[in-house]
Amino acid sequence: MLVAQTFQPVVTTGSVRRMLFVLAVPVLTEQLLNALVGIGDTFWAGRVSAVATNAIGLAAYVAWLASMLFAMVGTGTTALVSRFWGARQPEEANDIAHQAILLAAAIGVATSAALMALAPVFARMQGMSGESGRIAVTYLRLNAISAPMLSVTLAGSAALRGAGDMRTPMAIQAAINVVNMIVSPCLLYGLGPLPALGVDGIALGTVTAETLGAAIMIVLLVRGRAGLRLRPSRFRPEAARIGRIMRIGIPAGADGVIMWSGHFVFLIIIAYLATGAIGDAYYAAHIVAVRTEAFTYLPAIAWGTAAATMIGQALGAGDAKRAIRAGHEAVLQCGLLNCVVAVLFYAGAEQIYAIMHTDALVRAAGVTPFRILALLQPVLGMSIVYIHGMRGAGDTRFPMLITLIGIIVVRLPIGYVCGTLLSGGLLGAWMGMCADIIWRALAALIRYRGHRWVHTRV
Repeated sequence: MLVAQTFQPVVTTGSVRRMLFVLAVPVLTEQLLNALVGIGDTFWAGRVSAVATNAIGLAAYVAWLASMLFAMVGTGTTALVSRFWGARQPEEANDIAHQAILLAAAIGVATSAALMALAPVFARMQGMSGESGRIAVTYLRLNAISAPMLSVTLAGSAALRGAGDMRTPMAIQAAINVVNMIVSPCLLYGLGPLPALGVDGIALGTVTAETLGAAIMIVLLVRGRAGLRLRPSRFRPEAARIGRIMRIGIPAGADGVIMWSGHFVFLIIIAYLATGAIGDAYYAAHIVAVRTEAFTYLPAIAWGTAAATMIGQALGAGDAKRAIRAGHEAVLQCGLLNCVVAVLFYAGAEQIYAIMHTDALVRAAGVTPFRILALLQPVLGMSIVYIHGMRGAGDTRFPMLITLIGIIVVRLPIGYVCGTLLSGGLLGAWMGMCADIIWRALAALIRYRGHRWVHTRV
């Protein structure tokens, strides 16, 4: 009754190729805007010092952990909403959206409290002490304030995407980006009436922007968007629906935590590759590369998200062949774009590091490893798209296993041996990262082509 008049299953018919492109482009725009928030923070920190860059890099990894936890809600929400949308059951989709927002808010508050308490631990684990440790801990705690707002925004975006609306999350991210670009440098340097807060100002700019984004998301959903509408009277926890979200989402969240833990330990390996200025340079060069590599993740996540929506709705409509075609087509479209990214990364490595950091040691440490990593960007994109597609079908356990093996068996052992034991420096450590990328791509391809994920029950 609530949404029957506005419900339209927009992605279950027509050209798979065209529909994927139409769905992916707004998500790509959103992801680009999201990346600019992080790249902007890294850019402004690079104007301060390598220590500031390292502190913000650590905060980026911790924020990534938070987003992995929030994926428990988002992944389950998209899978369920898209299934119900494809099956022409918009009331059920709305019920899931309400429970997702409630669950996201609760997880966001708990995550914020935990990150504030653990901030000194994270800093010590990365060998940050003294002034470097103080900057890192303060930045982490300030950044943690935005966790509940980010969680709600992501949950709302997941519900909208499940319903086929990719443009609203894009517009919200645009607003977040604009506010961050204005407020962060103003608080960093003390422009106008605002005080000069240094690196802390960058964190507060991000918090301000994320708070605005969550407020916009709630207002739009309360008014009604894409057939979804939040009503206060329906905000009552329902164990059965929350259980369905979490049954899909917990493996995805565990997948994210495993990946994050592996990347965090890998960051520790990077932190102890060398001491003194060269050690700081390795760490900063790695952070710059991770931030820049977002431009590979962006199209991969965009086309993976589009594939997840199409796959979920197609399976809900009983069209397994269309669901399978969606994933392959998404890999093809994304792969073409990632080939262009790979060429730009390889050819522009020196310019990228020159723009992102003023320290010559950082540029010297990062350019050659970055060029090698550039060659694997299409492979990385393929693994991300296929895994997102399987998650759209509700298959989250096998991707978790892929990540577990990649981190424990491949990335960390090879990175430690080549980087530390064999004194290979940043290039040696990145051999583990490259091997992990190849493993995940092969495993995801084999799983997807096996088609067992089509029969996942949600």
